[in-house]
Amino acid sequence: MSFQDKSIQCADCGTNFTFTAGENKFLASKGLTNEPRRCPQCRKAKKQQRRGLCGSWTSYANRAMLSGEYQ
Repeated sequence: MSFQDKSIQCADCGTNFTFTAGENKFLASKGLTNEPRRCPQCRKAKKQQRRGLCGSWTSYANRAMLSGEYQ
């Protein structure tokens, strides 16, 4: 199968980014067939946002347990 670079428009910010042949080949080797919808910067921001939501709850729970709120 031949892989080629492809220009894709980001679904979040609307900028064009290049989905390289190497990235395409790597994802295909993992069994993934969908192309990315977000540029690398938006993917990173989305990932940090998801981690932040979990992290904030964890931080809250840890502070609550340390303060004796759950005793």
